[in-house]
Amino acid sequence: MEKITVQYLPEIEIFINNLSDVLFKKEYFSFYEYAENYVDQLTFFIEKEMINFPHKTTPKALKKFGSNYAFYKANNRTTWYIFFEKKANRYLITYLTNNHIKDLNEL
Repeated sequence: MEKITVQYLPEIEIFINNLSDVLFKKEYFSFYEYAENYVDQLTFFIEKEMINFPHKTTPKALKKFGSNYAFYKANNRTTWYIFFEKKANRYLITYLTNNHIKDLNEL
């Protein structure tokens, strides 16, 4: 089995690195460790499990985010949408958002 490589655009990497702080400061989590765990689970899904999930082709109106997308249901209230480009066994994460952000009307 060939090795799968997952990389992030620099702005997505910054977003993920700051996500625990944002979630804690906005009081989505009462303890910082819970916010870190939440982000760890999201990145684990992206880097280890997403490749086994069915990918969808991004609707034309959202192609600016990436050619393909997959989703990760973090809990009953939040679904994350991971947009990416794929070439062979390489994935480039180009955009990351969730259902609380209003930029996904087409999905």
